Amino acid sequence: MILLSDTHISYLSTSSRWIVNAKTGKRVKLACVNWPGHMYPMIPEGLNKKPLKNITESIFQMGFNCVRLTWATQMFTHDSYNKLTVTESLNRWGLVAAKYGMNISNPQLMNLTLVDAQKAVVDALGEKNIMVVLDNHVSLPIWCCDWNDGNGFFKDEYFDPKEWLQGLSIVSKRYRGNPTVVAVSIRNELRGPRQNEYDWHRFMEAGANAVHLENLDVLVIVSGLSFESDLSFLKKRKLNLGMNVNKKLVYEAHWYEFGNPSEKWIFQTNEFCADITQWFVNQTGYLLTGKSPTPLFLSEFGKDQRGVNEAENRYFTCLMAFLVEKDLEWALWGLQGSYMLREGQIEWEEPYGMYDFSWDNLRNSSVLQNLQLGQQMIQEPTSDHKTYYLMYHPQTGRCVHVGKHNITTSDCYKLNRWGYSGDYGPIKLLGTSTCLTVEGEDHPVKVTNDCSSLKSVWKLVSKSRMHLAAKDDKGRDLCLDWDTLNSTIVTTKCLCLGDNMQDISWCNENPQRQWFKLVQTNI
Repeated sequence: MILLSDTHISYLSTSSRWIVNAKTGKRVKLACVNWPGHMYPMIPEGLNKKPLKNITESIFQMGFNCVRLTWATQMFTHDSYNKLTVTESLNRWGLVAAKYGMNISNPQLMNLTLVDAQKAVVDALGEKNIMVVLDNHVSLPIWCCDWNDGNGFFKDEYFDPKEWLQGLSIVSKRYRGNPTVVAVSIRNELRGPRQNEYDWHRFMEAGANAVHLENLDVLVIVSGLSFESDLSFLKKRKLNLGMNVNKKLVYEAHWYEFGNPSEKWIFQTNEFCADITQWFVNQTGYLLTGKSPTPLFLSEFGKDQRGVNEAENRYFTCLMAFLVEKDLEWALWGLQGSYMLREGQIEWEEPYGMYDFSWDNLRNSSVLQNLQLGQQMIQEPTSDHKTYYLMYHPQTGRCVHVGKHNITTSDCYKLNRWGYSGDYGPIKLLGTSTCLTVEGEDHPVKVTNDCSSLKSVWKLVSKSRMHLAAKDDKGRDLCLDWDTLNSTIVTTKCLCLGDNMQDISWCNENPQRQWFKLVQTNI
């Protein structure tokens, strides 16, 4: 695998479904974290808690190579905002504690205007070789998003299309020639009762052209409708952009657990993961394939990192399996452990954030483990290496590893290469003459020279296509399973499946410990 932290910032372009270095044509993968700066004070969150250099160093150490930095249109288009200093903005909102903390942590920013403070953050990220996607999150600087908040669609109360285009032009021009800013996302989560396809085409085409006119180097990222869950209408009519803009075009989508029936995630995990993944493909993911594939940036996803929401935990495992399989560009929501001001509440805690409330520690280190393989490049379109499989355990974010005594899971930096021809074939450990073999129920799985018996013939079962099953000496179907006590891979009775290896309609167990994804790679 290629560690993304080893890559260097360069101007980007697109080739088929991939984002590439504009000069070399080599793939550049975005593995980002969202850092909000669009809220009421229009200051990136956390600068009142920690020095800017500490935050950027921490982002780098977490393994992110990119930040999706959000901003509000009015910060650039309204004189009452764009000439406002950081100190004045904090005073305006009565954020006494935040002002005190920021004066200690980042005194150099206090007398800068809000737009210059954003530039200072961008430059600090660039010093750590971290790319920046500037995301136009809202027009009026408020929390996003509600169905009818006046910020959702063109011609809403606070969403003047002319002002929006002006803001895109100002920002694109401001960062012209700055290689740290690799992309401009022209609008976050279009939504609301006014949304329609005609105006979407009309204004998104104008927005994409406005960015490209002022900055030829940046990618132009375009979102769909219904809170960034729907780009299916592009099957009927594509964006009408010039060839040069098309070479910079990336679409984006969001995928959260919100709105899903919790009982389906908890009691029908296999089937619902398959169904919701297919829904995502139908709505947005189809753009990665077909006659004219286009890059797709999963620019928001996440979960309550306290681990208290079981439905979200299972959704996250399902999503990570898809993200890794497709080697998507992505941005986790979010970095922030707290907000200076959100929806009228000062010091609002963000349970979705990588940081804890104080910004001192990670809220949940296991989330970083879950992201680890996604932070590596898995597919390189220009590679001349042969394709092979790695075996990924999405619940833990680890990869299957053959040790001296047992097969276990480990981090995915050093991994085994596997060969698999499909259902009812052996899973071969490449570079050897051995195959994965069942030893019996509740026994550790082994690699042996037996590559032809039923004990070494594996098939993908369950609708999730992530249970790997083979038969033991008694003819029983057993599935790979992660033994949480010993951290070894064993074979046990397949969870949430009937004797016919089909999903049962209601299951009280969590089958995800038995999910193993065979992921193709050519790195």
